[in-house]
Parts: sequence; structure tokens; C-alpha cells
Amino acid sequence: MEIAQFLETLGREGPLLAAAAEEAGSDAEVPTCPGWQVRDLVRHTGMVHRWATAFVSEGYTSYHPDEGLPDLDGDELLAWFREGHRRLVDTLTTAPPDVQCWSFLPAPSPLAFWARRQAHETTVHRVDAESALGGTPSSIATDVALDGIDELLRGFHVRARSRVRSQTPRVLRVRATDTDTYGGGDGAAAPAPGAVWTVRLSSEPLLSERGESGEADCELTGPAAQLYLALWNRRPFPNVTGDAELAVLWREKSAVTWN
Repeated sequence: MEIAQFLETLGREGPLLAAAAEEAGSDAEVPTCPGWQVRDLVRHTGMVHRWATAFVSEGYTSYHPDEGLPDLDGDELLAWFREGHRRLVDTLTTAPPDVQCWSFLPAPSPLAFWARRQAHETTVHRVDAESALGGTPSSIATDVALDGIDELLRGFHVRARSRVRSQTPRVLRVRATDTDTYGGGDGAAAPAPGAVWTVRLSSEPLLSERGESGEADCELTGPAAQLYLALWNRRPFPNVTGDAELAVLWREKSAVTWN
């Protein structure tokens, strides 16, 4: 996906999140985020939007802390969220392509990183907001879901801080069943079929690559959007074959936390 596609996704998902939050109400529980009410979700996502905006607008070249959560609720909180989301989209849209600032996952440029990361941050939390309403959430485009899987498997969980480890070497395969081509947000060309990832677990940070390589102990399959949400622990895995304990390990150890 290109930066413009990420920005289109970000621009669409923010208003959907706000609309769902407004309909559900601040006190509503968020089933996909146990312990959170809608106000917690909106405060968190709005804080992250402002945090991301600051790196690009201020050009911070090293880590800079966030501004904390606002003491707002109800209509004031939603207005604050919407204003911050608009400012994030505007900042990323008008930033020069070669803007230099801090980022924390591989990407063709800092701007590409922040556009990608905030598109997925907002998409996943939009699903969280809609979960407070019950029913079926709004759809996620296949290309967005595939890119999000790639960011998670080849970005977040190859870092040293990932807790997805196994004392016995194991191989997990992730296969999207509704497409067979994909080029990731890191700019690399995907081997065919691009909708497959091979994830190697050990006591060290996992190794993850696109494509099918060797035998797998467990395979997770399903439509890309369902896999995306399942890997972010928002939905059950669509289909699990082989050693289901690997799916359990993922569920127990893969949470990406703010701190």
C-alpha cells in the first residue's frame, strides 16, 4: 500500500470510530478490550493521534513522550477526538515526503511509517468501538487487512520486546484465503503467494517472512480481514490446523501494549 492509501484509510476510520463511540455512549463496555469503557478507548486513541502528529509536525528525531490522557468525557471528549484526528490527517497529508522524525518499525520513510501505523491503530480501535454496539463491525478492505498482518508479523513481533517465544523451536503459518498477491507497506516485493507468512518461534525474537517455507507445526487460515482481527486478538482464529497450542500461545503472549 502507498502513503495515499494509508491516509485514505485513516481518514475513513476515524469518523467511524467516533460515530460508534457516540452511539454506544461513554459508559459502554468494550468487549474487545476487557476492562475498558468507550471513554477509555476514545481517550487512548485520541492521545495516540496527537502523539503521532507531534513527531511529524515537530520533527522529533528521538522518542518523545505522549501528553497523557485528557480529563474529558461525553461530547467534549468526542469533539477533542475528532479535532485531533483531523489534525493528524492534515499533518500527514501536507508533510514533505522526506520529513525526518523518529519511528519504530521498518518503513520506506518516517512519513510512510506514521501513515501506516496510524491507519492500523485507528482501524483496530474502530472495531473496538463498534464492538461496544454489538453486531457485525464495518468491513475492512482486504488490502488493508493484509498490510496489517504484515506489520504485525514482520514489524511488531520481530522486535526484542515481543513475548511470543517458544523454548522448543516451532513454525507457525498464516495464510489468507481470499487473495494470492500482496506488496507490503515496507516497500518490499512479496514472493508468490504473497498472502502467506511463515513465522519461526524459538527462545529468541521470532523470525517472520512472507511466503511458504518448510513444514509448519500449525497453520492459521481464513479471509484476510478475519485473520487481521484474530492476530490482534479481537476475534477468534477462523481456522486452525495442526498444533492448536501455538494458536493459544499467540493469544496469550502477543498483546501489543502501550507501555
